[in-house]
Amino acid sequence: MFLEMQTMDIKDNTILRQFETHHQEALYAIEYAIQERKIFLTKFITPENPDEEFSQEFLKEVLEIARERKLKVVPTASKIASFFRKNPSYKEMLPVGIVI
Repeated sequence: MFLEMQTMDIKDNTILRQFETHHQEALYAIEYAIQERKIFLTKFITPENPDEEFSQEFLKEVLEIARERKLKVVPTASKIASFFRKNPSYKEMLPVGIVI
């Protein structure tokens, strides 16, 4: 299933349980697990020298997908938790009791 957000094509690979996109011929992916209306973002896969701006945009698009699906987000990957710390506007997506 392809989800087109602005100019970014994001594939929800349900078999591998990850959101995927390509940028400059490199794979960017965010692994997830879904439990009880929560999505656990467990791993952020980027190439060796990632485009940080693209990485941030990709993460924002994945969070929008979670918002559309009415899922609370549990960031277990350190890079994703760091994003939540730097962007307090996304903290309402965290489940009750989760403080980052």
